[in-house]
Amino acid sequence: MNKKSIVIILITVLIGALLSGCVDNPKTEDQITPVVQTPAVKEPEGTIRVSGAFALYPMMLKWGEEYQKLYPKVKFDIQAGGAGKGMTDTLGGLVDIGMVSRAITPAEEEKKAYWISITKDAVVPTVNKNNPVLAQIKANGLKREVFEKIFINETIKTWGQAAGTGATDKINVYTRSDSAGAAESWALYLGKYKQENIKGVGVNGDSGLAEAVKQDNLGIGYNNIGFAYDANTKKPVEGIEIIPLDLNGNGKIDQNESFYGTMDEIVEAIGINTYPSPPARDLNLVTNGKPTGIVNDFIKWTLTDGQKYIPEQGYVVLPKNIITDGLKKVE
Repeated sequence: MNKKSIVIILITVLIGALLSGCVDNPKTEDQITPVVQTPAVKEPEGTIRVSGAFALYPMMLKWGEEYQKLYPKVKFDIQAGGAGKGMTDTLGGLVDIGMVSRAITPAEEEKKAYWISITKDAVVPTVNKNNPVLAQIKANGLKREVFEKIFINETIKTWGQAAGTGATDKINVYTRSDSAGAAESWALYLGKYKQENIKGVGVNGDSGLAEAVKQDNLGIGYNNIGFAYDANTKKPVEGIEIIPLDLNGNGKIDQNESFYGTMDEIVEAIGINTYPSPPARDLNLVTNGKPTGIVNDFIKWTLTDGQKYIPEQGYVVLPKNIITDGLKKVE
């Protein structure tokens, strides 16, 4: 075979290879459209464990119920037991969220307590509806100093002394036996005291304290508004009356101090700061370190869409700047 024949064969093979490539690859690299797979969004699921303040318990139940309607695979285990239990359980890893109805201490923050203010309510003093001086108490209220002498100093021992009448009936004081934000708030109102400074018969829980006063004509106590008022009727719980605070100390309840008839009235007074802080206070959710996953998502929801359920449950919506600060903490 001569050189000319070899060259012709090579050229033929090369042309064939090129033609074959064009048939097998009809598009250039630039013409090929890549197929993009969109990852499926996984529906959140898991259980969020919550314990703590009785003050937040009704609100948390409502939030849990509404959140489950949106995300059925997210379950809730919500238990009330007092603010102290909520903090202890959270820092001990027993729950994901603690409900704490008082300010978080620096010592708790050092232990990685990560808190977000979520709503607001208040503590109110309570008395039995058959109290012997109820008419005078409702008309004139009681001054802060009188409450201090009943709950702290024990120098006022009869209802006559408290109301300025001749009644000799003994005052029976009831307080919380469990570590409670309500007790802390009430003690602070009485004069920057602590829960352990409050005297009286210790009763466990908000509902327990309300029941003790309800069963004792001479009893006096204090409750979060969610336990002092009926959520359905919006009026004080049957068997209990709210003691008005004589805020200006003039010995009578003026029109601008009269806002205890319904839950809506006192919620409005708390919202515009007519009812004092303390015993009004912010309510907090606490986690062990910054929340993550479904816990973080849930808390973020309570600060946004979940806020619309607050007024109907008898709580107070926090100012926008506090809500904004809370959202920054869960971003």
